[in-house]
This record gives sequence, C-alpha cells and structure tokens, in this order.
Amino acid sequence: MNAVPTFNRRAFLAVSLAGGAALAFDASVPLAAAEPPGSASVLNAFIRIAADNSITIGAKNPEIGQGVRTMLPMLIAEELDADWAQVRIEQTDANDKIYGPQSAGGSRSTPVNWLPMRQVGAAARQMILAAAAAEWRVDVATLSTDRGHVVETASGRKAPYAAFAAPASKLSPPDLATVPLKDGKAFRIIGTDVPGVDTPAITQGKPLFGIDTDLPGMVYAAIEISPVFGGTIASVDDSAAKAVKGVIAVTTLNSSIVPEGQQNAVAVIADSWWTADQARQKLVVQWADADQRAHSTAAYAAQAAELLKGTPQVDLTRTGDADAALAQAKRVVTAQYSYPFLAHATLEPQNCTALFANGKLEIWAPSQSPANGRKLVAQATGVAPDDITIHLTRIGGGFGRRLMNDYMVQAAVIAKAVPGRPVKLIYTRADDMRHDYYRPAGWHNLTAGLDANGAIIAIKDHFVSFGAGGKPLTAAEMNPAEFPGQIVPDVHYGASYMATNMPTGWLRAPTSNAMAFAFQGFLSEVAEAAGLDLPELLRRTLGEGRLLPPPERGAPFHTGRARAVIDAVCEKAGWTSGKARKRAKGKGRGFGFYFSHAGYFAEIVDITIVEKTNVRVDKVWVVGDIGSHVINPLNALHQAQGSVIDGMAQALIGQKIDLIEGAVAQENFHDFPLMRIEGAPPAIDVTFLRPDFPPTGMGEPALPPVIPALANAIHDATGKRLRTLPLSIG
Repeated sequence: MNAVPTFNRRAFLAVSLAGGAALAFDASVPLAAAEPPGSASVLNAFIRIAADNSITIGAKNPEIGQGVRTMLPMLIAEELDADWAQVRIEQTDANDKIYGPQSAGGSRSTPVNWLPMRQVGAAARQMILAAAAAEWRVDVATLSTDRGHVVETASGRKAPYAAFAAPASKLSPPDLATVPLKDGKAFRIIGTDVPGVDTPAITQGKPLFGIDTDLPGMVYAAIEISPVFGGTIASVDDSAAKAVKGVIAVTTLNSSIVPEGQQNAVAVIADSWWTADQARQKLVVQWADADQRAHSTAAYAAQAAELLKGTPQVDLTRTGDADAALAQAKRVVTAQYSYPFLAHATLEPQNCTALFANGKLEIWAPSQSPANGRKLVAQATGVAPDDITIHLTRIGGGFGRRLMNDYMVQAAVIAKAVPGRPVKLIYTRADDMRHDYYRPAGWHNLTAGLDANGAIIAIKDHFVSFGAGGKPLTAAEMNPAEFPGQIVPDVHYGASYMATNMPTGWLRAPTSNAMAFAFQGFLSEVAEAAGLDLPELLRRTLGEGRLLPPPERGAPFHTGRARAVIDAVCEKAGWTSGKARKRAKGKGRGFGFYFSHAGYFAEIVDITIVEKTNVRVDKVWVVGDIGSHVINPLNALHQAQGSVIDGMAQALIGQKIDLIEGAVAQENFHDFPLMRIEGAPPAIDVTFLRPDFPPTGMGEPALPPVIPALANAIHDATGKRLRTLPLSIG
C-alpha cells in the first residue's frame, strides 16, 4: 500500500533549466534567476505556464486505462483555478524523489493523491496571487482568481496567469500542508465529465504505448524462456540462430523467476523483431526441468481435495468457538467452492525498450510500478539506481501484470549485451500467455450455522491455495477479516498451502475477484436455508450502521455504507425482499455485494438461458460508494462498466489456465478467450452514492460482485448451484 506523498520545498520547486529555457518535469534544481522572453515559467514540479496562458500539468502515475493521466491533473487544475480548456497534460518520468509514489495498483491513485495533488495546485495559485499583488502593489486579500486569470475584486482589473508566472516561479512556495483548499461546492472541474486526454490519439492509432517506442538506431529482441517454470538452461546451440542475416547477438539471461546465478532464457537481438523471432526458432536449447514436470493443475486439484478433508495448516482468524456454535446451531450449511489459475491476457503483450551507454541505463517502460522496477534492474545489472532513467509509456492493459517488472529487467540485461544501441524486447502472444504471473487457483470448504431466527451465528472456511512454510505466495492470501468474519460471533478461517512452480501475481481486484465468488455464492445458499434472499440476509447480518475496528490489513469496513449500496441497487432494479418473484422460463436474477479496495459495490444481474446451456446477460445494475466525490464521472462510469465485463469474462466464457507437466497449456485467445462485443450486456446501469467520506479508487471494486451475481442468477433460472469457475450449465 502506498504512503501519502509529501513534498518538501526542494521537490516542490523541482525543475530543469538549460540556458534559461524551461524543460519538462525531470530534474531537481531550483529555478534560474531569469528566463528568455516568451519561454514557459515552471511554478513547480507539476505545473508550467506558457506565454499564451496555456498550462501544462504533469501526470505522475502510470496510465493503464484507468484514467489517472486525466484524473490527477484535474485535481491540480481545480485548485489552481485553471481553465481546463487551456490545460495540456504531459507524462512525467519515474522519479519518486520528486513526484512521490508513482504506481498503478490497488485502486490507490485517488486516495493517495486526493489531497497532495490539490495542495500542489492550491500552492501554485497562492504564488501567482502573491506575484500579482506585488506587481499591482495591492493587498493580496483584494485579489481572486477565475479560470486562469487574476482578478482585482474592487476594480475588476483582470490579467492571465501568464503575466505573473515568471515572478511567481521565483517565490518561496507556501507550506503545502496549510494552503487553503476549495470547498467541494465550489468545484468546477472535479465532478465533471472530462474525456480521456489520450482518447483522440488512441482512436487515430497514434503511437502512445510501450510497444510503439521508436528510437534512432534501435534493434530488437525476442526471448526464449524455459516453457517449464523453474527449468534452467542445460545447453544452448545458437549457431543456426547467429547465422540468420540481421542477427546481432545471442545472449543468455535469468528471466527473473529462477534463483540468482541461474539462467533460464535466451535472447536473440537483431535488426528487426521479425528477424529476431525467426532466428529464435532456430535455437537448440536443452532444459534442465525434470524436477518441475510433476506440477500440474490436475495434481493440485487432487491434493486440494485431500487437504480439505483435514484441518487447516494455519489459522487466519479464530474468534470464539465456531465448532461449539455449529454444534448448537438449528441449521448447518456446508459447500465447497473453487476457481482456477488466470492469466492477465493484456492486449499489449509485454515489452520494454532499454539503452545501456556509459555505465547508465535509460528505459522506456510500460510499468505499473516503476520504482520497484528500478530496484530490480539495479540488482540485476549492477547499475546504480540513480543512473537509471525510466520514461513511463502508456500501458495497453495491466490488470496487475505490469507490477512485476520482469520484462524491464530482461530488457535492461539484454541492452547491456549491445552497449550504445537501444533494444526493444517484445513478447509474442504465446510468450505472454505462457510466462505470466498468474492469479492463483483456490479451494474453499465453507460451513455456516444458523439460529432459530435464521441469523448466522458461526462461520468456518478451510481455504486451500499455494505457499510455503505456512505463508501464502503472492496473491494467494485470504483477508482474515473476510466478510462476514468481523460480525459473526464465532469464526474460524484457516488455510493450507501447496507448493507450485508457477509464478503468481495480482490480477485486477486481487483476492477479491475470487473471494467474492466463494463467499457471496455461499452466503446465497445460507440465505436460502434461512428462508431469506441474499440482500435481506446481508442487511440483517450487517445490522446498524457502524465502523468496524480496522482489520490487520486493508481498509476499515462501514456496515452502513455497505447496507446503503445494497438497498440502492435493489431499489434501482426493483428487487423487493420478502416477496415472491415470478420469473419467465429460462430467466434468472442474481445479486452480489462486495467491499473491495475501499469501495462498496452491490450488483444485480438479469440473465436468460439460451438453448439450455448458454447464458445471455440482459442487464446489470451497479451501485457503488467510492466516497464524497467522483472526480471524473465519465471515466468512473467506464471503469464500472469495464469491471463488470471483465468479471463476466472470468465467470462465463471459459477463462482458465491449465498446467501440464510444469508448463502452461494455453497460448492465445482461442484457448483463453476474452469477452467480445456481442457477449457484453446491452445495458449496464451505474449509480454512485455520495456519502461524506474521502474519495477512493475505481479501477477494481466494481468487478468482484458481478461474478457471484451471475452464479446466483443461474441458480435462480435453473435451480443449479454452480460452485466452480468458470461457470458451466452444460
């Protein structure tokens, strides 16, 4: 989890001047004493004002389609009191010493930057006002701002920010922690629909993404990685590859998943990527992988089934005495749920460009976590972190995959083999599918006890996934406070972990995308046993509105906010608890709720069963609570709708990763399908509640509820309980 960034005076004034001319956002020296006529004035590390009063604002976080490249500058522009029509946006380089944390993950960009980015804009506005007061020889209290202009209230005198930008840039900045901020009622930019700054370029096919990087003298690399995870190089015959016209070099390396000092990949560098890839196919590599070939998803499933029969290896949560409470329960419900490994399947395959020259590295990276990438590259190459420059490119889909930075390390190591020449590494689709960091599979054995009134008095879960030494692998965790564990009096959550050779990683709404299916599906079964529907069971379980004690990790949970989204989505969709719902044959309706990444979302799905085995989603209602302000409603709508479609793909169209003899079987979209336009629902109705809580993120929390809502809708239509993903009624 990222800390909230703070900016000291030096960082706030971070700029670069060459001969007095302001450059972009990439160094950290104070402003020079003078600037040539007509040049831009840099007020701080994020803001540059030109003579025509256009305002360039730096977007510091990686853009992966979540809209942050537009959203963060909106925060600055709002408090700067700029005219959005005059705002230009530039991507900053990766430099957390200047810009604070720069990452895209966990839906953290909004909560981490909500105040700091506004403070940056407000401080710059104060500097402009101070400069104007000095120029006009008036008290600063007599001045105000309006859409990029300074206004003298009494006389009506008005001048653009550009008139004062140069002297303002030479002032000492105010204390960011104490600059006055706008009241939310005065917002003109925050809360308005702002199209994505990159949308025109994307629709015109202009180069924006990492894979579009094009540099003078650039060469290309294709990489052959051991197909069996954990396999290493026993021998390489690269003579045929080197004989291909255009091949520059062949080098071996560690792809980042085997221990330091071992090598499991061979890169071919050539004058075109096609040549590099064709030459790669002529490599003759013997892999040392016999010990890893015993791993398979079939073996994992069998092992998990045996583990579920026993007691958990470790306790995650133990409150009260769940076994004793279950023994006294009037009704006990038990069910097992499971879900598969998943790939990220980003439309832009992994890629990175690197240049090694004079002992330094320059990298063009579609990275969600550039600071961590810098650290890994330094470790792998021996280049000092301060000698590594990282240019952030737009990312063509991340979903957590580009948090891992293995592609950045590979590109940097390959670049060292051809000093002075930029090298662009590109994965094929099969490379990308078979060398991912996968969402781990998981198995749950769930039990709940009900009292005579149908209330949940005890809940147990034996969770099986992957890890070692009693600790889960990355993304194989389960939250010890998993709902309703903080509310039910007697709870036992335990876990058992299996060994795997597969690298694991976070997938959009990590852990939540799986836990929502298991727990909300199971709670629907509990509700049925209690003679209730799921929304009513959740209302009764949540009780009165209150903030529960903060869990060991994650955001604190407010029962009133949860209940509000449940009530609102039921009202929107016309779902009335306690009344029998008539449904036409083949029609079904399902509900799901989940609290994920500090966002509360409840969703209802209407489906039709087509030709007995196919599910058509007719409409989805979404109600979310992400705090008091939805910074860019247009983008938030798109994020919610995209999350729903993403969740539908995980649930309905056969997405799963199979491991056979230590290697992934899937290789492209024909055997790991993505949702197509015709499969998306014709209507996704999205509503945001606006409670008085600080804003939170939108990249992930709308995804989890749709998966159990779909499973529950299928049960409503067919009477079948589907407890394994992907869902299949065939």
